[in-house]
Amino acid sequence: MLRVAVDFDGTIVENEYPRMGRPLLFAFETLKELQKRGFVLILWTLRTGKLLDEAVEFCRQNGIEFYAVNRNHPEEVMDTDTPRKLEVDIFIDDRNLGGFPGWEEVFNILCPDEPYEFAQKKVLKQYRKKSFIRRILGA
Repeated sequence: MLRVAVDFDGTIVENEYPRMGRPLLFAFETLKELQKRGFVLILWTLRTGKLLDEAVEFCRQNGIEFYAVNRNHPEEVMDTDTPRKLEVDIFIDDRNLGGFPGWEEVFNILCPDEPYEFAQKKVLKQYRKKSFIRRILGA
């Protein structure tokens, strides 16, 4: 299956670097669906040290465990002989030419023959759980 490198800031969460941004709409839902379909996901981010640990834990708390983080394989040891370029098929990043297209478009590109209904259903379900007053007030 395809190996996919995914950026964190501006792609999974709003870009508030070095702070933790809010998750982008459908980011975690889409990543979970890609994993269910066999995609190998690698977190590829500028974050290091404590900031990286926080990002990895944030993803874990939202149901995403990456195959590897900032490397090709979990056991890979980074040294001066290890190239920084990942061996992946696709990079998902907000710095792409043309910018980040959104998670629905990412899913449609990677899974063109499958409907993107899972995310919309979740949002509708959450919306229906809110009281009528909260929906009107946007709270």
